Amino acid sequence: MNNKRIVIDAGHGGVDTGAVGNGIVEKDLTLKIGKYIKNRFDELGIDSTLTRDSDITLNPTDRVNRVLDIYGNDKDVIVLSNHINAGGGDGAEIIYALRNNDTLSKAILNEISKTGQNVRKVYQRRLTSDTSKDYYYMLRNTPNTESIIVEYGFLDSKGDDVNLLKNNYEGLAEAVVKAVANYIGVPYNTEPSYYYTVQKGDTLWSIAKKFNTSVDKLKDINNINNNLLSIGQKLLISEKAPVNSNYYIVKRGDTLYGIAKKYNISVDELKNNNNLNNDILSIGQQLLITNNNTGNNIYTVKPGDTLYSIARLNNTTVSQLADINNLNTTILSIGQQLIIPKN
Repeated sequence: MNNKRIVIDAGHGGVDTGAVGNGIVEKDLTLKIGKYIKNRFDELGIDSTLTRDSDITLNPTDRVNRVLDIYGNDKDVIVLSNHINAGGGDGAEIIYALRNNDTLSKAILNEISKTGQNVRKVYQRRLTSDTSKDYYYMLRNTPNTESIIVEYGFLDSKGDDVNLLKNNYEGLAEAVVKAVANYIGVPYNTEPSYYYTVQKGDTLWSIAKKFNTSVDKLKDINNINNNLLSIGQKLLISEKAPVNSNYYIVKRGDTLYGIAKKYNISVDELKNNNNLNNDILSIGQQLLITNNNTGNNIYTVKPGDTLYSIARLNNTTVSQLADINNLNTTILSIGQQLIIPKN
């Protein structure tokens, strides 16, 4: 059973802007990253809390006290302190506490590298006046926790850090989510936030309350006729999906024949549009109904792909990809089809 709890620290805040440059303000970006990680941990059922969820000032003492007050000074607490680097370097790096090993830090840096970001190193830094202690107060003053500082990149980089930080910060944050989930033994998935996987103890009422909806709405959009749930069952939380009118999101009870009939096309055309070799569908699957995007290409997501890597491969931008595909997340699924804008 997983007993790990995560404190997500958004570095700086309020009057403390952190590093600033190239249109990036560290305190703002770390807050966006922190909120993204928090939302994804919620979806995965990982117990987590933010040190700040707004633009407030926290001095070092306040920040450390918040960390320790949230879950206590405990070995089962992981502290993720999020920062943006400056100083003209390039790439992500992670500093971990002297008391800890580098397993989690290496796992995170490895996942970050898969987003297309350059990586530097994981390392420890000692206090000059007392080399038995950590240099950074966030690591030094949280003595029983597993604490790390994640530097996602340099906002004054001469390389591609600036573009990554601006256009793919969610991809970088998702890398942290995946590494932490795998590290603590929580099943990781990249289903978008409009889906929820039923966990032990869940009820339709508790899920509806969690996502600010109603039991009747949940039952309606999932074609459920009773209140029985199964652990691992996937529930559609909202019918609003990040797709455009050319796409359809598969729901419980759907068949290729039923979807084809609904859109007045043939099953063969539907299968051809989606490179399907059989009639098996999965809830949440995204189907291309018709390809009427003249001059645009279709790209099928492969393992390891990110929006940033796909954009770079196809000489476009993350923003253009997101706009033309009506995406509100950078999370991709293997086999998902994306419209590539014509040049």
